[in-house]
Amino acid sequence: MSASSTQPQRVLVTGGAGFIGSALIHHLLRTTAYEVLNVDSLTYAGNPESLEAVKDDPRYRFKQIDITDRAALTSAFAEFQPTGVFHLAAESHVDRSIEGSRAFIDTNVIGTHTLLEITRAYLAEADESVRKPFRLLHISTDEVYGDLSETDPAFTEQNRYDPSSPYSASKAASDHLVRAWARTYGLPVLITNCSNNYGPRQFPEKLIPHMILNAIAGKPLPVYGDGRQIRDWLHVEDHADALLTVFEKGRTGETYNVGGNHEMRNLALVEMLCDLLDQHPQAVANRSGESFRELITFVTDRPGHDRRYAINLSKIHAELGWSPAHTFEEGLRETIDWYLTHTGWWQRILSGEYQLERLGTQPRS
Repeated sequence: MSASSTQPQRVLVTGGAGFIGSALIHHLLRTTAYEVLNVDSLTYAGNPESLEAVKDDPRYRFKQIDITDRAALTSAFAEFQPTGVFHLAAESHVDRSIEGSRAFIDTNVIGTHTLLEITRAYLAEADESVRKPFRLLHISTDEVYGDLSETDPAFTEQNRYDPSSPYSASKAASDHLVRAWARTYGLPVLITNCSNNYGPRQFPEKLIPHMILNAIAGKPLPVYGDGRQIRDWLHVEDHADALLTVFEKGRTGETYNVGGNHEMRNLALVEMLCDLLDQHPQAVANRSGESFRELITFVTDRPGHDRRYAINLSKIHAELGWSPAHTFEEGLRETIDWYLTHTGWWQRILSGEYQLERLGTQPRS
């Protein structure tokens, strides 16, 4: 939001130390006059180092709070008096949800319920200066729609929900809660459903950083099944811009799909990454083979693996004038450069050092 805008000036961001949350906070502090309170429990995917550049900004505050902690979150609302909320706190890795679903239910479902109830109580007591501009933007995923065949039209906001994994089922549940609280209690909400994100500061277990880091380490590049799954790729900075656009300009109660307008097969993506790394002097400095493509390895597909996601951007473009700014190759090159020049950031994650320091212990040698 620009400094001259009349929209809310104090926003609470849940899950702000995560990949998308930290990108959003950087975007808000760089392009708007907002004051920002980041509420994050700092699980494995929450990294305060992603916000190192803004930690001393007088408009930024941080509180380590679990989204299910009603007392602590209520206190944060009372102290900060937000005039808006961006709700990103979520467990989001499909493989982890298959291995253990309980954390996904706790955070994505119970956490969202807790936030909605606290927001409802907060607005009931708030004065007009808070209540009138207040909006809660719930950030969700295109995975709630299930999957598509190669000839199906892209997902629109009217697609029925058909989740395939514990992760997507938990996000579908949270979306339904948000809509129910809007209809029953009149909460001023918006929902976005986004496609696959990529870009700087993404947790290394996700596809693109995992492939980059494995490649430069000379490790296998594991591709699920036949690698023909199709995903729509959205640069995280474009996503942050879309979230701000929806928050400021979207119609209350509406859902907006957000995508990168770039569908690609997983195998083709990995091959493209390899080709770009082959051209990167820093990546090939210690490479003995002819191409990083030699490292591609096919592995057993995961259970319930959706074949294709695709986002129709017509609504957000027509109503709000938003479209992604990054081309995919440009964004991928920038992402590769970031990981190759910020080795300390991801090495501390891979070693576990970033979490151990929070506990006052040191990693084993």
